Amino acid sequence: MSRRTLLIASLALAASPLAFAQTVQTDPQAYCAYLTEQAKAQSDLLRTPKGVAILTQPETGLPTQVAAGASLSLSDVRKSGLTLDAARKNCDLYQATVDVQQVLQYALPGIEKDALRHRLELIAQAGTSLDALIDKTAKMVEAQNMTRPMLMEMQMNKIRLEADRADTQARISAIYVPTLNTQSLKKQVVRKQASDVIEQQALAKVTKQSNWDVQLAVGAHKQVNPLAGGVGPYGEVTASYSFASRAIDRHLDRAVDNYASWKKVQLGDTDSSVEILRTQVAENVTTQEARLKSLQTESQQVEKNLQTVVDAETTAALDFRNQLTSTKLLLDIEIGDASFRLDRLKAFLSSNY
Repeated sequence: MSRRTLLIASLALAASPLAFAQTVQTDPQAYCAYLTEQAKAQSDLLRTPKGVAILTQPETGLPTQVAAGASLSLSDVRKSGLTLDAARKNCDLYQATVDVQQVLQYALPGIEKDALRHRLELIAQAGTSLDALIDKTAKMVEAQNMTRPMLMEMQMNKIRLEADRADTQARISAIYVPTLNTQSLKKQVVRKQASDVIEQQALAKVTKQSNWDVQLAVGAHKQVNPLAGGVGPYGEVTASYSFASRAIDRHLDRAVDNYASWKKVQLGDTDSSVEILRTQVAENVTTQEARLKSLQTESQQVEKNLQTVVDAETTAALDFRNQLTSTKLLLDIEIGDASFRLDRLKAFLSSNY
């Protein structure tokens, strides 16, 4: 392979991820692209005149006639624009629905992932303090002022910390959270509910357009049996109106209102799911408050015991102080973790409900 070929291949490989990133569409973008093309096809079908060919034998005894021309429905022309508008409203609804659903699905995993990242920071801080304590204890063991079993106990705590770090990192990598809409969940729900109604109103307008119509037809006709005479023009205007139009419009308007009411109580839809999420977060708050209170009680007991050996001089007292200190380091991780989770959960409730 020549050097020029290798260069071209390298450039192609380097450029391919960028080109791929530029062509990737999000779920709503891909859906709206599909829906827009469908609506454009229907719009073109509705607004384009239709060609017609007619072979007729009048009952009045006149000769057989053939006619050809084009017809256009003004109602269909109007529907073509309404169809495009309904498609745009459907796209807006889909985007609003996806935004809300993502928050409902990934809000708690997002808080969990942030809490695990914060836990990694706490583990790193505790690891630094424990390393310093191990170094100090090792020197005291060499000077025979500390027992080797105490040094081993702290080294075991270090092993536990590293195992906790590895487990935390594994849990972080197992949680996927996409980029979420930063707007509050309350506002997103209001937007989604409004989009529900707007989309239904747009669909109702398309249906209402069938209440009346004016059809235009133009073309030319010629006698075929016997074949005589020239080609003559013809034109036709047909108007139609449904006497039930007012009742139809009234039912459609009520249908929009009833649809909005149904979506508010529909099982599995946004409103019910939002309340389920609120309950889950509130229960998590209660759990973390109880956990934090218990940990703080244990920490206070450890701190009280530490005060009794501040001026330790005997080997047993030094061993006990180091054991309490390493225990407090581990407790501080759990207290910091519970406090962070509690703050994030309360902040989520206050900003989204």
